[in-house]
Amino acid sequence: MIEANLRADAERNRQSILVAAEELFLERGAGIPLEEVAKRAKVGIGTLYRRFPTRESLLAATSNERFLSVAETSSARDADQDLGDAMRQFLEELAINTSVYQSLAASLGTVIQHGTPGCMAITSEGQRLLRRTQEAGIIRSDATFDDIICVVSAIAIAVEKDTAPALRVAHLVDLLLNGMLVR
Repeated sequence: MIEANLRADAERNRQSILVAAEELFLERGAGIPLEEVAKRAKVGIGTLYRRFPTRESLLAATSNERFLSVAETSSARDADQDLGDAMRQFLEELAINTSVYQSLAASLGTVIQHGTPGCMAITSEGQRLLRRTQEAGIIRSDATFDDIICVVSAIAIAVEKDTAPALRVAHLVDLLLNGMLVR
C-alpha cells in the first residue's frame, strides 16, 4: 500500500529501502533475506517492516513502475490493435517484467494484491482485456484473470535464467493462447 504524507526522514528511509531492494533483487533475486535489504539501505529491520510488512509488499513497491508501464502501454495501443494481438502483447510484457527478479514470479498472484498503483493498473488492464477478448469470442469464457496470472507466473519462472527471454516468452505465450482460444 502507498503511504501518504510521510515525514521527510520516513520518506528518505522508504526510498532508501526501495533503492536497496531493487539493487539486491536484480543482483540476487527476490528471495534474499530482507535483513540484507535493511543493511544496504542503512535502516533497521524494524524500519523496513514498518514500511513494508511483507516481502510481497516490498516486491509490489519495487515493481510498481514496471507494472504501471505495462498497463499504460497496453491500454494505449489497444485501440489500434487486434484484440488477440493486444492480449498476446500484454501477456508477453507482463511475463518479461515479472521475470526481472528471480523468484518474483513465484509470488506474483500475492504481489499484485498489494494495492500499489502498478498492481491495480495491471489487474484492471488484464481484466479489461480478458473481458473484451471473451466478449469478442476469442478467449474461452471459462478463463479467469487468476488463470492468466497463474500461467504468466509459470512462463516467467520458465525464463528466469534465460539470457534472451523475449523469444521464449513469445513462444510460451503463443502456446498459452492457443489453449485459451475458443474452438
